[in-house]
Amino acid sequence: MSTALLSVYDKTGLVDLGRGLARLGWTLLATGGTLKALREARLAVTEVADYTGAAECFDGRVKTLHPKIHGGLLFRRDLPAHVADAQAQGIGPIDLVVVNLYPFEATIRKPGAAFEECIEQIDIGGPSMLRSAAKNHASVTVLTDPGQYPGFLGRLEAGTWDAADRRACALEVFRRTAAYDGAIAAWLEGQGAAPGGELPASLDLHLASRQGLRYGENPHQPAGFFVQPGAAVEGVAACEQLQGKELSFNNLLDADATARLVWQFEAPACVIVKHNNPCGAAVGAHALEAFSKAQAGDPLSSFGGIVAFNRPVGIDLAKAMAPSFWEVILAPEFTDDALQALASKKQLRLLRTPKRWPSASSGLDLRSIGGGFLVQRPDDAFAPFEAWELKSNGPGPKPMKEDLLLAQKLAKAVKSNAIVLVKEGASVGIGAGQMSRVDSVEIACRKAGDRAKGAVLGSDAFFPFADGLELAAKAGVTAFVEPGGSLRDDEVIAAAQKLGVWLFFTGMRHFRH
Repeated sequence: MSTALLSVYDKTGLVDLGRGLARLGWTLLATGGTLKALREARLAVTEVADYTGAAECFDGRVKTLHPKIHGGLLFRRDLPAHVADAQAQGIGPIDLVVVNLYPFEATIRKPGAAFEECIEQIDIGGPSMLRSAAKNHASVTVLTDPGQYPGFLGRLEAGTWDAADRRACALEVFRRTAAYDGAIAAWLEGQGAAPGGELPASLDLHLASRQGLRYGENPHQPAGFFVQPGAAVEGVAACEQLQGKELSFNNLLDADATARLVWQFEAPACVIVKHNNPCGAAVGAHALEAFSKAQAGDPLSSFGGIVAFNRPVGIDLAKAMAPSFWEVILAPEFTDDALQALASKKQLRLLRTPKRWPSASSGLDLRSIGGGFLVQRPDDAFAPFEAWELKSNGPGPKPMKEDLLLAQKLAKAVKSNAIVLVKEGASVGIGAGQMSRVDSVEIACRKAGDRAKGAVLGSDAFFPFADGLELAAKAGVTAFVEPGGSLRDDEVIAAAQKLGVWLFFTGMRHFRH
C-alpha cells in the first residue's frame, strides 16, 4: 500500500486529491489544518504526530522534522542496505509528498507587516520535505501546486505516471525553493541585514515567466517577460491593459522608459518615447496642455510613439490624441468617455498604471554581458539646484529654474551622448546617442529650429571642447546646464563668457548607455 504525506497551506483541490488517493487505496498522513480539512471530508487520515510518535512542539514549529518522515522520503528503494536500515528502524516508505509553503512572499507585501510576523512565515519543514522528496524522485513524487493535482491523479489512475513525471515535479520543487529562499534573503537585506547602499555579496536571479512574448527586439529572437517571484508587484507588472493587442518586447521596454520619466514630475506631465529615447516631454497646467507641448516638441518623431501621463486621461485629451497614431498610452486612469473615444482604435494599447514607478527592479540595475552581469544602483539622484555653480552670466534675465531642472531631468533619460533643448516647460529639440557630443548638439538644434532661440540646453555629461557650446549659442541657445569636470572646463567657461550665455555646472554626470 502506498503512502502520501499532505501538509499544505493552500487547501485548493486538497479534498479532491485526498478522495482520489483514497479510492486507489493509499494511506494518508497529514498535519494541522490539512488534517482537519481531510477529516471534515470524512477521509481516513493519520496525524503525523501519531505516525512518528513525536508530538508537535514549539507552537507547531517542529512537526515533520523526524527520521520517520525524512527517512521514509530519502531511503533508496533499490539499495538493500538502505532497505535493511529502514526496516531495522521501523521506517516505512513515503511515496508522495504534497506540500505548498507558508505565504512568506504575500506576507512581506502586506502594508505594515511586522518583522516578527514575516519571520513566522518562513517555512522550515515544508522546504525540507520538498527537497528530501525531490532528491529521491526516482521513487517519490512531490507536488507543490494545486494545479498539478488533476494531471497527477488522472495519470496515476491510468497507470501512466512514470519516472519522467517525477523528475519534472522535482524540477518544480527546486525552482520553488530557490525562489522562496531568494525572497527571504532579499527581504532580510532590505531589513538592514546588509550594509546600506552597498551592493549585495550575491544575487538570486531566479525569475519566473509572467508573460510569453511573440518575439524579442526582432522576429527571430524568442523572448518573454520575467519577474521575481514574491517581489512587490510594481512598474509594468502592476499595469492593467484596458484595450489593444498584445504588448511586444519593444513596447514593454519603451513603456517602462516613458512611465519611469513621467512619474518623476510633480506637475501634470506628458512624455513621448520612441526607441527608448524621449522625443517629447513637457509639463503644463493640466494633462492636455502637457500633451500638446510634448507633441509639438517633435511631431514627426512622435508618430507611433508611446505616451505616458501622470494624470488621468479625460475626454478632451482623448479627442486630442485620437487623430494621431500611438502604440501605447499609459496613465493612472482613463475616464469612461475617454475609453469610449479611443475604443475604435483596436490596435492601440491602453495601460492603467500605478501611481508611482520604480527606477529599477529590486533597486538594482542589471545588464548582461558576455560571461556575467553588470550590476549598479539606479541613477535616481539629482544634484540640488542650490548646489549648482554659476560659471557664466548672460546679458538677459536669468533662465527659469523650472526649465533648467527640466533640461537636466530629460538629459538623464536620453541615451548618451545626450543633448536636450527646453523652452517654457517643454522639450523643443533632442539629440541622442551620438558618438560625438557636438553631433548631438547639431541634431537637437536642427530639430528645434527657431525655437532654439532663448532655449536652455541640458547635457548629460561635460562638454569636452567648446565647439558644442559655440554651435548651440550660434543657434540662439542662451543657457547651458552640464556637470562640468572636463580638462577643458576653463576653455568652455571662457567661450560661454565671451558669447554672453548662462552656464551652470551641476557636478553630477548622468550617462545612459
